[in-house]
This record gives sequence, structure tokens and C-alpha cells, in this order.
Amino acid sequence: MTHNIPLSPRPRPLHALADGRRRLMTAAQLRAHGVSAAETSEQCRPDGPWQQLLPNVVLLHPGPPTSDERLHAVLLYAARERTSGTAPGVPASVPVQPGGEHPPVPAYAEAMITGLAALTLHGFSAAPPLSALELIDVLVPRLRRLRTTGCARVVRTTALPTAVELTGVPVAPVARALADAVAELTDPGTVRRLLTEAVRGGHCEPAAVVRELNRARLLSRPHVVDAVDSLVAEGRALAEQRLYRMVREHALPEPVWNVGLRLPGGPHLGGVDAFWPEQAVALELDTRAHRQQEDDAARAEHARKREHLERLGITVVHLTPRKLRDCPEHEAAVVRTALMAAGDREPAAYVVVLPR
Repeated sequence: MTHNIPLSPRPRPLHALADGRRRLMTAAQLRAHGVSAAETSEQCRPDGPWQQLLPNVVLLHPGPPTSDERLHAVLLYAARERTSGTAPGVPASVPVQPGGEHPPVPAYAEAMITGLAALTLHGFSAAPPLSALELIDVLVPRLRRLRTTGCARVVRTTALPTAVELTGVPVAPVARALADAVAELTDPGTVRRLLTEAVRGGHCEPAAVVRELNRARLLSRPHVVDAVDSLVAEGRALAEQRLYRMVREHALPEPVWNVGLRLPGGPHLGGVDAFWPEQAVALELDTRAHRQQEDDAARAEHARKREHLERLGITVVHLTPRKLRDCPEHEAAVVRTALMAAGDREPAAYVVVLPR
């Protein structure tokens, strides 16, 4: 009798598995290559050629892992398992390319690098090099059953942000990475340097950082509050520089800068960042980044001031730092349109302009 017995794929020699540039595989990948769990354990003995870097993640060479290998090991550990039994985020068979070239970058499911490691990948000079980090933070959904172990520190979130791919690694956006880093930092100087670099380096706007810090409930820590005050001041200074440059480069009439307005003998109407008296056009930069408990009151006060000025016939142009940074031409056109429309309006009430 002839039995049609399917033949198992011929296992590859163990040395061939370690020929790629990133010599890192999961237990599931190794099984797919015909390496049994017992053989993996034998290879990972204390004096063996392999080592278990994290649970179910095997480094296929002795000696310390590189920074790149540590990053990908953390992602392999934290990425969601496939129902087919393949390794997290990795096809069942990742062929080693001829000449030892890098295999295709795996799409890690539900995991991304965050915290200080992410800031390093984003290019922050105030963040330490990857080799100096004892722990690498990895962001995963809140309900994932994972624990912090080895060099992987698990950070949970109710909603994963959209990752940015840097050097083939999924990385949390800067604002989220900052909040996760600050959550683990106690040195005020380090927190201040990181937050300042985020704004000064053009990585993100202060409001986005403050939103993430507030979401993480970090604004009750005194050293974080102090750093946020510096962050807001830094963001405002940069926004004002962009505003001055926009007026100059787009040949807008020169306004009076940073003034307060009031009615003759009457109440103070509030301050504005720029004012064109002849056209009765005021410009405000929204650089507010208040704590959550201050938001409602601040918004209400801002709305009251704007409504009062407009009732007096003063056009209020509202600009944000992000728009000034990303599309100054459009913002200059908005201001120019408001100035040109002044002749078609009823004359505005007379107001006193005071320096502030």
C-alpha cells in the first residue's frame, strides 16, 4: 500500500538563519524554519551561540545586541500575535537576502516605540543615545496582556496614535512621546530641555504638548508645570518672530505692535499683538496652552473680548502659530483682505492705543 505522506519543508541550517543583518527572530519564526523549541533552548544555553533577549524573541548571535536589534526586539515582543500563529508583525518566513541584505521591514501590529527612545529617533539632541537607555518604552493598547520585562517597558493607551516610521521603526508622534518620556522623568532640567527643543526645533506646537501632558495627568507635578510655562513662552516668542517676518516679507503695512486698547475714559478692551489704527484691524496670535481647568474660562474671556471689539467696528484677525509656520502666504492674504475691506465698513469707534 502506498501512503501519500506530505513531506515537511527541509529545515534550513541554523547558521544560515543568522546570516541577515538583523539577526533576530521570534520563537514562531524559528518554528516555521523547522527549529524546535528544544533546539532553540539548546542554542540559547548560557554558553551557546544564541540568546533569548525577551520572551519569545531570540537573538541569533552571542554578545550584546545593537541598538537596532534592541528596538526591533522590543517591537517583536509587544506586537500583536497573528491568529495564524506567525510571529508578531512578521511573515512566517523572512528570507535572508543574498549578500546579507536587510529583509523587508515588518509591519508591527499595535505597537510603536515611545518615550525617550522615540525622541532620540525623532532627532532630539536633549534625548540620550539609544545605547544609553536601559529601558525602551513601547506603546500598546490598554487591554493587551503584556508586562514590562528585560529592556522593554510597556506603556498602555486607550487609543493608539498614528505612528511615524523612522529608520524602519514605528514611532509615536512627538507630543505623545514627550508625555510618555516626562512621565518617567524627575529631573526638572531634563524635562525643560526636552519640551523647549520640541518647540524650538519645530517638532510640534506647545498646545499639542500641553494636551498630551494633560491627558497623562502630569500637570499636577510642579517641575512639569514650570517646564510648561517655559514651553509656552518659547512658543510665543517663535510665533511672534514668524508674525514679524510675515508682515515684512509680504509687504503688509506696518502695524503698531503688542498694544492694549481702551475706550477714551472707559474700560480696557484687551491687548492685541498687532493693530492697524487707520483700518481698525486687530490681529491676535492664539498661543494659549492652558491647563484643562483654565480652558473654559480662558475661551470665554477671549470670545468676550473679540465680540466687544467687533461691536465697536474693529475687525479681529485670528492666527495660530501652526498656520503662520505652515502657510504664511495664506495668512498674509487674510490680513491683506481685512485691511482692504476697511473702506467698505462703517467707521469704527475711536479707541486709545496703549503700549504694553
